[in-house]
Amino acid sequence: MKKVLLYIPIVLSLVVLGAHFMRYGSTLGVIVAAGLIVLLFVRQWWVARLVQIALVLGAIEWVYTLYSMNQVRMAFGEPAMRLNVILGTVIAVTLASALLFQTKDLKKIYRL
Repeated sequence: MKKVLLYIPIVLSLVVLGAHFMRYGSTLGVIVAAGLIVLLFVRQWWVARLVQIALVLGAIEWVYTLYSMNQVRMAFGEPAMRLNVILGTVIAVTLASALLFQTKDLKKIYRL
């Protein structure tokens, strides 16, 4: 059961990334995010590394999105604190999800 709980933030991060890509009309991004979730069932070292890279790139995408949205808010003179807190949390969870592959349990599962 403990090992299953390690997957929750990883899958959640990929689902949120997929929703982000869907919002912006990127079908490829949605397919990649969904494919990575399915790929988690393949217990090979390269899967762990591929998902880690995707999550780090996803966090970079969130940073870019945060920057872009802040620019729009500033241009219109709107507050951005709530946006910063929400997307900052999403960035932190996405990066933490990438680090979960460094835990003992996931290292053993993916033969790292």
